[in-house]
Amino acid sequence: MESLWRAATFQGPDPDDYAGIEFWAEPERAGWLSKQGDYIKTWRRRWFVLKQGKLLWFKESHVTRLSEPRGVVSVGRCLTVKGAEDVLNKPFAFEVSTNQDTMFFIADSEKEKEEWINSIGRSIVQHSRSVTESEVVDYDSKR
Repeated sequence: MESLWRAATFQGPDPDDYAGIEFWAEPERAGWLSKQGDYIKTWRRRWFVLKQGKLLWFKESHVTRLSEPRGVVSVGRCLTVKGAEDVLNKPFAFEVSTNQDTMFFIADSEKEKEEWINSIGRSIVQHSRSVTESEVVDYDSKR
């Protein structure tokens, strides 16, 4: 509900969503994409930055430490990233899906689309919640 309120009042994401991420320096990937709005389904061109498991977007490509993202997605929550030309009937389209939402993007070329899909896919694998040693139950030691 808070994210809906933030969107309705034109506020950016909660700073806690990207705390500790130096998004202005050495991103894993950065570039222009068009993103479909979450509530008003228009297409807006935004500068995207992929860094440390976060996909952030900005109005301008000149991103500094003082820049405020227009949005952020934790890639670890994403389940799939794949082409979406057939869904949107638009060239160079792709989608990123979580268990709650699907976001649509349009790249400037097929090459850019594939590079974004590959970069986000790698980040999903690296940052998705996996079983940690503390969660592993050693059944043999319980016997």
